[in-house]
Amino acid sequence: MSFVNTFNLNVLGDERGQLFVMEGGKNLPFSIKRVYYLTGTKLGVSRGFHAHKQLEQVAVCVSGSCRMLMDDGRERKEFLLDSPDKAVLIGKMVWHEMHDFSDDCVLLVLADDYYDESDYIRNYEDFKELL
Repeated sequence: MSFVNTFNLNVLGDERGQLFVMEGGKNLPFSIKRVYYLTGTKLGVSRGFHAHKQLEQVAVCVSGSCRMLMDDGRERKEFLLDSPDKAVLIGKMVWHEMHDFSDDCVLLVLADDYYDESDYIRNYEDFKELL
């Protein structure tokens, strides 16, 4: 599926533990302007349910797991983020949802721009029309 870009992060470290590095413009395809994370999501609660007109993001579960659903309006794909070395690029105009959060899930998201409510598309039918 060409619109979903998943990738593995390089794992550095030694007997003391692991180190994961994410650098804007190096192993991430953009400069980082915003970082946030989701944690404490209650059992059975899903998140996301939107797309962005311009924003691009990279998501990685630094702890635990969640199921990602990605949709470009033509194809839908689901996959599991269940390791801190797995990351997914959420491109512009990709509807995304997060489901099945584990109790210990910490989903870290790095974004290429600051929060802007006008960039959100929160209705799936509106999303389909804009495509």
